[in-house]
Amino acid sequence: METISTESKNFIEQEIEKDLREGVYDHVCTRFPPEPNGYLHIGHAKSILLNYGLAKEYNGEFHMRFDDTNPTKERMEFVDSIKEDIKWLGADWEDHLYFASDYFDVMYECALKLIRKGKAYVCDLTPDEIREYRGTLTEPGKESPYRNRSVEENLELFENMKNGVYKDGEKVLRAKIDMASPNINMRDPILYRVAHMTHHNTGDKWCIYPMYDFAHPIEDAVEKITHSICTLEFEDHRPLYDWVVRECEFVHGPRQIEFAKLYLTNVVTGKRYIKKLVEDKIVDGWDDPRLVSIAALRRRGFTPESIKMFVDLCGVSKAQSSVDYAMLEYCIREDLKLKRPRMMAVLDPIKLVIDNYPEGEVEYLEADNNLENEALGKRTVPFSRELYIEREDFMEEPPKKYFRLFPGNEVRLMNAYFVKCTGFEKDEDGNVTVVHCTYDPETKCGSGFTGRKVKGTIHWVAAPYAVKATVRLYENLIDEEKGVYNKEDGSLNLNPNSLEVRECYVEPNFQNVKAYDSFQFVRQGYFCVDAKDSTPDALVFNRIVSLKSSFRLPKK
Repeated sequence: METISTESKNFIEQEIEKDLREGVYDHVCTRFPPEPNGYLHIGHAKSILLNYGLAKEYNGEFHMRFDDTNPTKERMEFVDSIKEDIKWLGADWEDHLYFASDYFDVMYECALKLIRKGKAYVCDLTPDEIREYRGTLTEPGKESPYRNRSVEENLELFENMKNGVYKDGEKVLRAKIDMASPNINMRDPILYRVAHMTHHNTGDKWCIYPMYDFAHPIEDAVEKITHSICTLEFEDHRPLYDWVVRECEFVHGPRQIEFAKLYLTNVVTGKRYIKKLVEDKIVDGWDDPRLVSIAALRRRGFTPESIKMFVDLCGVSKAQSSVDYAMLEYCIREDLKLKRPRMMAVLDPIKLVIDNYPEGEVEYLEADNNLENEALGKRTVPFSRELYIEREDFMEEPPKKYFRLFPGNEVRLMNAYFVKCTGFEKDEDGNVTVVHCTYDPETKCGSGFTGRKVKGTIHWVAAPYAVKATVRLYENLIDEEKGVYNKEDGSLNLNPNSLEVRECYVEPNFQNVKAYDSFQFVRQGYFCVDAKDSTPDALVFNRIVSLKSSFRLPKK
């Protein structure tokens, strides 16, 4: 095989290429092995795209496998959501969809093999006693009084465990390794426990279930995974991983390589915390757009391309670090800016009346869909005597350098005419409700008018044709100044202003939009049609991200 250049390769790619050159493996096979006990989040996206990307890069196989060894927390709801998330990200497992539970018979036979080799025993210690016997980081553990049972007795007891003779927690099967090992994971870890639970895939066939550290290397070995790519917290588990593969006598076992997790600042990813947020109705589900589950990011309007860009920018390393949420926002802006049309929506409307425009008349004006991408073409928008404009685009007594509407000032209405403010109306509380203007018909956009210039341009929606809609404006769910967790009680420091809901008006070209369609609202940001609550008769838009960013890519 030809030597492949390692220039600009990350350390995992370099190790894979070394293995291929030296003939350790003649192909590459990776996998993504989630536990179906919750929804995937942005950190999982890095692992998915890394494992899938490596398989594609080296013309190998990518396996999708559910590590469903703990029926107490697993549900088909999570299986289905994970499959949807991974397909959305573009990771195609083709015919390679597997479940750890498919290998329960193999795992059971492996356990019997270890018992027969004198490498495993049934232990009667309670969970508390096992923890006490385990020792500490500075003190060795001590052996269980049941450690030296005979092979025959262990086989009989383990058979009884399988046959439902014992209660949950009454007995466990443990590996016999080294209670004095400096690595606590090697101090006779538990391989099997009794759990009288119905499994989503195997039903009531089993009342014993393998522990993750025992099951995972067997799954990898059975599937002939070559490189088991996982996060750094499994580094200390690698000796046990290799021990299981070796002692269960798998030939050409997988190689485990660890990389640093993706940590995003000021976000909530812990399943326990999100579960409480959902139960307390602080968010409206695991896909609430303020969360960073993959389902939530999709609902908010993020694209697979933006997630991939983000993961690529974060890179692959062994060093733990946190990434600013602003980088994720940068990626979605970069992805959408040339792809999406720029449309007009008024989020805080007041009425503007053009007193000298003919009553009842309507004309259709041409507007570019995206000034930076001519391929998106043009559209027409209706224009009439009465419009809606943003409340912030008029001030009765403006400060210096305010170039929008105020009495006596002239601005351009985007894609339309110059208008001059002649007056305004207020309600009994002193709030401006109507702004009056006159327009100059000679200044129509595209007419070539050069008689004078104005400094301000504002957007608008024609009142008789406006479509009423709801917009949701999001801020970070976490109070960024306080950090994620309260130091006193461990609770979340929530931002009370994380969601603002407004009723607004949008141009009529929005009438036929569908779920997940996204647009740039002029001057407001990028918005996506909500997939859960929006209907053709009551549109709901989620703000994906604002237009302004303080994030800048570091110079190379």
